[in-house]
Amino acid sequence: MFGLEKPAGQQKPGRSGGLPKMASVGDFNVLSSSIPATKVELSVSCRNLLDRDTFSKSDPICVLYTQAIGNKEWREFGRTEVIDNTLNPDFVRKFIIDYFFEERENLRFDFYDVDSKSPNLSKHDFLGQMFCTLGEIVGSQGSRLEKPIVGIPGKKCGTVIVTAEELGCCRDSVLMQFCANKLDKKDFFGKSDPFLVFHRSNEDGSFTICHKTEVVKNTLNPVWQAFKISVRALCNGDYDRTIKIEVYDWDRDGSHDFIGEFTTSYRELSRGQSQFNVYEVINPKKKGRKKKYVNSGTVTLLSFLIETEVSFLDYIKGGTQINFTVAIDFTASNGNPSQPTSLHYMNPYQLNAYGMALRAVGEIIQDYDSDKMFPALGFGARLPPDGRVSHEFALNGNPQNPYCHGIDGVMEAYYRSLKSVQLYGPTNFAPVINHVARYAASVKDGSQYFVLLIITDGVISDMAQTKESIVNASKLPMSIIIVGVGPAEFDAMEELDGDVVRISSRGRFAERDIVQFVPFRDYIDRSGNHVLSMARLAKDVLAEIPEQFLSYMRVRGIKPSPAPPPYTPPIHVLQTQI
Repeated sequence: MFGLEKPAGQQKPGRSGGLPKMASVGDFNVLSSSIPATKVELSVSCRNLLDRDTFSKSDPICVLYTQAIGNKEWREFGRTEVIDNTLNPDFVRKFIIDYFFEERENLRFDFYDVDSKSPNLSKHDFLGQMFCTLGEIVGSQGSRLEKPIVGIPGKKCGTVIVTAEELGCCRDSVLMQFCANKLDKKDFFGKSDPFLVFHRSNEDGSFTICHKTEVVKNTLNPVWQAFKISVRALCNGDYDRTIKIEVYDWDRDGSHDFIGEFTTSYRELSRGQSQFNVYEVINPKKKGRKKKYVNSGTVTLLSFLIETEVSFLDYIKGGTQINFTVAIDFTASNGNPSQPTSLHYMNPYQLNAYGMALRAVGEIIQDYDSDKMFPALGFGARLPPDGRVSHEFALNGNPQNPYCHGIDGVMEAYYRSLKSVQLYGPTNFAPVINHVARYAASVKDGSQYFVLLIITDGVISDMAQTKESIVNASKLPMSIIIVGVGPAEFDAMEELDGDVVRISSRGRFAERDIVQFVPFRDYIDRSGNHVLSMARLAKDVLAEIPEQFLSYMRVRGIKPSPAPPPYTPPIHVLQTQI
């Protein structure tokens, strides 16, 4: 996993053999086998560690732990090398970890003073630890996080600096074109109608489909159109991973006939057009039956062009901030908040559906917002003192400054509002969408992107105005997430989502798809594990944000700002801590 060796003279002899290499964090993602957004390399440095050795300085090692989703158990992910005799180590061995924007990836860095060759950590002196999320690291300025080391009461344990660097192979795309010769004839009255299906292999030996070409009609010598695919989707950045390509004859009824298959790898394909990239198409059943069987035709790579694309993390590293706004439905259909049947019921022992949706999404997005100040709005309530109905009111009661500090501040303001406003109606979305759009319209230079989370129990009253607002907002740096809570039918929301039919208003179509809708009930974990419910919800509603973000930047031709210069550690005067 770690390709870097320590410079000679720094590593204790015989140490590395006893330190295990751990599996990738992706191995125990219980939710899915989705491909990570990218891989990042984490570098660790410490300053002013505790000194545990009597006659010399500590000999530190860093151990990284990760947490599976919906599970509190920490698993060891990997270890750095040991550096002798220093309180200010810059570890050379890196941690390479899968990064998903839509997941909260909890990390724990433990530090030990190594006293022997034993791989058993309990045999060494504990120097402290640091907890953070991967999002916190990449969301920090220059993707560099500095935090105090804690864990030993009454002692100053020093600081740790973790920097994240996106691995280059993950941002490459490939433009490829294939042709075939003398494929088997599968149609009785004509030739075959061939198409190719590409699969990448997984760690467990299974295959996942990653691309289908178009069908070329009535030919045994097809030339398919060039197509573009990310290296990540093709082989997850592993150049030697098997890629299986199947050849089929298309049939109208969907029962496509298998012509044959062959395997290759990214490394082989990257040689481009050559004798190495002419493949025999083999049908294993035919091969087993016919002694004189040679092949079912050949497939040839005609061209192979690598393109490097800018990524979501390039913008984050360059300083783009993600601004998060929440809007909560205070209409009467939610039920009386003092009754347990209400969707707004304030249960002292667990979060209601509104609280769960808010925390699930907010705790991930807050890592990308440097000031952690979030506007929190409500709609569909009668406000004190005069009982006027509002579709855009500040949860904290301050219309001039609707900002709350952190997700905890938003939760507090939400609970306070429930006690002071009267649930009413109707359910109008357009005012809160226009509220965020006004801010987004004032910064179109790529320095900020806005995400609006609307949590609602149902049937929308201002459909025409909401569609108009979404079509207008699709030109702006913003995305809208709608979470439906409760048992209502959410057909209108599916229309707003625009995944099947692009949303339009008065003949104008949305420039981009910016709405993601999910019903919360689909994510309730049957075993009552709310942590898992929230992780699943966040994963689905946030998965589209990086692509929506990039689509805005691409359409506007906005390039990422250069990242701040790399951090160079100051030269410390070495001092021994007691």
